[in-house]
Amino acid sequence: MLEPSHNNELPAIPGKRYFTIGEVADLCAVKAHVLRYWEQEFPQLSPVKRRGNRRYYQRADVITIRQIRSLLYEQGYTIGGAKQKLSSSEAKEDTSQYKQLIRQMIAELEEVLEVLNAPAK
Repeated sequence: MLEPSHNNELPAIPGKRYFTIGEVADLCAVKAHVLRYWEQEFPQLSPVKRRGNRRYYQRADVITIRQIRSLLYEQGYTIGGAKQKLSSSEAKEDTSQYKQLIRQMIAELEEVLEVLNAPAK
């Protein structure tokens, strides 16, 4: 399997519980209308909808979106192929999602380390 190269360049996911569609678009380097389309195509994506039908994505959604993005844009899958890959049991054990989580945790731990190493004021 090809290692998604561009995911390394995507920003770390902030330690928030919910993200707006604009924030997710920036975090995943895709446009908001693409996210809305993917919601229709991929049953794994179901952001919480609140007042005025506003979407709120959770961290797991952001990781799934990055995985979809990698399958479509970097690994050359079609929408149908990406759907199959995500719904197969193989996808649940897909190492790219775990690698993404590990990279995220490392980034967060490095931020904590910077705070701890900062001189006291």
